[in-house]
Amino acid sequence: MTMSDPRLGMVAGEPSGDLLAQLLLGGLKQRWPALQSFGLGGPQMQTQGFDAWWNYDLLAVHGYSLELLLRLRRLFALRAELGDRLLKERPDAFIGVDVPDFNLGLEARLKKAGTKTIHFVSPSIWAWRGGRIHKIREAVDHVLCLFPFEPEIYQRAGIAASYVGHPLADAIPLEVPREAARTALGLPLDARVIALLPGSRRGEVRHIAPALLGAAARLAKQNPDLRFVLPAMRGVRDLLDPMVAKFAGQFDLQVLDGRSHEALAACDLTLIASGTATLEAALFKRPMVITYSMHWLSWLRMQRMAYQPWVGLPNILLRGFVVPELLQDSCTPEAVAQAAQQWLDSPSRCEGVGQRFAELHHLLRQDTARRASDAVAQVLGR
Repeated sequence: MTMSDPRLGMVAGEPSGDLLAQLLLGGLKQRWPALQSFGLGGPQMQTQGFDAWWNYDLLAVHGYSLELLLRLRRLFALRAELGDRLLKERPDAFIGVDVPDFNLGLEARLKKAGTKTIHFVSPSIWAWRGGRIHKIREAVDHVLCLFPFEPEIYQRAGIAASYVGHPLADAIPLEVPREAARTALGLPLDARVIALLPGSRRGEVRHIAPALLGAAARLAKQNPDLRFVLPAMRGVRDLLDPMVAKFAGQFDLQVLDGRSHEALAACDLTLIASGTATLEAALFKRPMVITYSMHWLSWLRMQRMAYQPWVGLPNILLRGFVVPELLQDSCTPEAVAQAAQQWLDSPSRCEGVGQRFAELHHLLRQDTARRASDAVAQVLGR
């Protein structure tokens, strides 16, 4: 091991964080081929040689209050044990990828003990819970920001931050491989295809999938030619399969083992849970209906703390309701089907939103791996 080969502790939660961390590790390993990384993560990170002491599934929590409280004791114990082990290993730096409720407390402990701390993916302080910026200042040496307006917020608060672009904008091609994706999924090139993405967490699937499946059934009655694909994330099939069975024979549905990017590339429209997947859909230039539903106590808390009218990332970044959002009580099969039908009936509207998403893609495509590795090197003093 030489000075040019750092050892990094990392934590990433859920599939989106696992993917972001994998893309970051790929860039870091281009700079430091013998880099070592370890901590808590998922299978995507492991493809880059990450040593997963614990799997990211342990951090899966749906919502913002009740669900978290039910598992708080276990999460605190896990964070304490992970912190003990990281302090023993003494990495050159720690990179927390998203999951701020878990990572910021861990980062604060590590920073106090003298470990350099980096947070990748700014918490959404511009959308809600802005008071967290004080906790971020105590916990983090540097924030790697995905969106161009974020560094100024941190710099005003005395926190070092860099805009690195979004790694998904680098990973997803500017020209959508629609035909190749359809061939890979066995879909006719001339079919009209809708992708159903009810989320990756069990709680999301439980609350959102019934509305999307119900909407699909209604759309199929109006449009018998429609085909549907549903990428199912690992660990939710036991929830999804009984829901899908209720609609057996009502519409043409293909349930996939993952493969969400192929589904988004292949589809004409997606009905999708709010989250990182909506940005992926935008990068694939797809019109969408954004949905979300959660426990009512969590919803009340989120509403009280929200700062802006948009929830979906494409709308936040484009500063308007470019695509419809159907949330909580509005997330019904009837409403989702109606919003989807409006897209199906307006090809020119679909083309227009595709052009706006193409502009957004160019804005976020910044060679994130290089920019992020430059920032990490600066923090490490290398």
